[in-house]
Amino acid sequence: MSGYAELAAATNFSFLTGASQPSDMVAAAMMLGHKGLGIADRNTVAGVVQAWRTLKQMREEHGIGQGFKLVTGARLVFADATPDVIAYPTDRAAWGRLTRMLTEGNRRVEKGECELLFDDLLTWCEGMVLIVLPPLGRFAKAQESQLHSSLAMLRNRSRNLWVGAVMNRAG
Repeated sequence: MSGYAELAAATNFSFLTGASQPSDMVAAAMMLGHKGLGIADRNTVAGVVQAWRTLKQMREEHGIGQGFKLVTGARLVFADATPDVIAYPTDRAAWGRLTRMLTEGNRRVEKGECELLFDDLLTWCEGMVLIVLPPLGRFAKAQESQLHSSLAMLRNRSRNLWVGAVMNRAG
């Protein structure tokens, strides 16, 4: 296996963003020799069951994927100026907090939408690995200052705080 693991993959449960079924993504990552895969759909955890089921099936029925790591969570997209944050719960209690936060975001708006605010993340982030994703490209000073203030506040709440980097292939 290579040392590569994609940590911010979106499945077809991220409507208009991701295109592949979670099962296909897990199987493809394993066949390509990746060390792991992180599935984080936009404001939902809807695809995680299918991903885990596929990993279990590949291990039991095909005898492959024993060293493969699958991490699942959500890409949190906020209604305020907060940068996107990928949240990976580290235990059962953190899973409960993540799903509670998503439920509260879903209740604020009509069906099919989710409205999250930075305060929600501060309230519910305990026990999660957080990857803050800066906006792509050259971003305005207002976005830059929001990124820095978000990082400062999250640093006080989470011991597992990372800043994501994206290779945008723009030359």
